[in-house]
Amino acid sequence: MPPDPRDEITTHLGPLRAFARTLAPNRDKADDLVQETLIKALANIDSFEPGTNMRAWLLTILRNSYFSDRRRSWREETELDERLLEGLSRQPDHDGWLALSDFARALVALPATQREALGLVGLQGLSYAEAAQISGCAVGTIKSRVARARGVLSENLGLGSDPGAELTDRMTLAAMSTCGYGSSL
Repeated sequence: MPPDPRDEITTHLGPLRAFARTLAPNRDKADDLVQETLIKALANIDSFEPGTNMRAWLLTILRNSYFSDRRRSWREETELDERLLEGLSRQPDHDGWLALSDFARALVALPATQREALGLVGLQGLSYAEAAQISGCAVGTIKSRVARARGVLSENLGLGSDPGAELTDRMTLAAMSTCGYGSSL
């Protein structure tokens, strides 16, 4: 008897929450988005094809939920939630000059499409093809969004042409690395 796909869902909570935090401006909205994703996934578990990528399936549901909610509430003005910055800002374990709160502010200021692409490729470590499939766009579009996001972040944070030389925070370095999360650390 094949394993029940419901058993695998909980193994992806961390990546879901991390991706939700790149899209949603505050912790509460991100948590609501993850909860909505889990409800939708469980309600539609029969549409999941065993043997395929469960994480990609869940990230697609999360992304679609986020943009559906955004379309519904396009009139509401989103404000940067200071609680997000307080939760993310802590003194790094090193002497690096880039405070995590500066990076968080710069990340939240990016357009949603660039933040999404950077979250999938830079922070989640997905390939451009996987990110494109989740986002429902071409691979070249994802590459362009990631490159623009990294360029804007580098400019806004005052980084040189090699941000890795100045960054020592693992999360920030992962987002800024052209190689993805694990390969440049």
